[in-house]
Formats: sequence, structure tokens, C-alpha cells
Amino acid sequence: MNHKALIVIDIQNDITKHYRDIIDRLNAAIEWAVESGMEIVYIQHNNLSSGTRTFKSGTKGAELVPELKIVSDHIFVKTKANALTSEAFSEFIRSKDIRELYITGADATACVKSTCFNMAKSGYAVHVISDCVTSYDLKKLPEMFAYYTDKGCEVKNLAFYMGK
Repeated sequence: MNHKALIVIDIQNDITKHYRDIIDRLNAAIEWAVESGMEIVYIQHNNLSSGTRTFKSGTKGAELVPELKIVSDHIFVKTKANALTSEAFSEFIRSKDIRELYITGADATACVKSTCFNMAKSGYAVHVISDCVTSYDLKKLPEMFAYYTDKGCEVKNLAFYMGK
């Protein structure tokens, strides 16, 4: 058993800013993970706040972007920043005995940050694929990558993980 998963966080239609900058590498990461025998997991954010205009459940904005390769039906919904708050997702990684997680997605300063912190704190080996993560504020990426490293995550680009 592989015990590894690639996690794609919040690459949804309402993430209109900057996701196109990483979509080709993100799809390449998905192909690499499939070839490596990893589980591929997609996380979708649903905003439950009244009056919200983004990530509203059942809207086009909450859907995964059409350019994203969908290679599994492992799609889990979360309503908080930390993906581990999705009971279905947490149960899935427990049931598959997944111990190593490769993190991609948006937003580096919010959902990716919270998920990485909480996964590392929970004892998982967390690898952040740096060129497959984006943010509303690209200037914050170096600070976020340093934060992830400080919290026990490994941060490398896709070529490193692919052995290139």
C-alpha cells in the first residue's frame, strides 16, 4: 500500500485570481501522483455565511474549475479553512492509512495554510508542492512557504518531487 495522497485544495470557479498561473503544473502533479500510485483527493470549500457571494453551495462558483483534471471521485466538501474539519475527508485518509500528503491549491494564506498546519500538527508527513500553490496575494508566497517549513512541512517544487 502506498500510504500517500495528493490533495488539491479549493481550485474552484470562485478562485479566479491566479489559479490559471498554476493549472498546467497542477495537472502535471495530478498525472505524476496517478503514475506514482497515490490517492488523488479534491477539496471544495463551501461558504455557509449568510449573505456570502463566493463558494456558495450549489453555485457555479463552488464547482471545481473546468481546466482541472478530475481523475477520482474523492471530492470532499469543507466549510472551514482546515480540510481536516471535513469528517468525510478525515475518515477517508484514516481508512486508506494515508500518512504522507502532497498539498496543492489555493489559498496559500488561508485554506492551504490552515490545512498544512493542522496536518503537520496531527503527525502527517506534509509536502507542499510550491509551484502548485497560489494565493490572492502572490507577494505573500515566500512568507507562507517559510511558515510551512517552520511548522514541519517540506516545501519543494514539482520537478523535485518528480525527480527531475
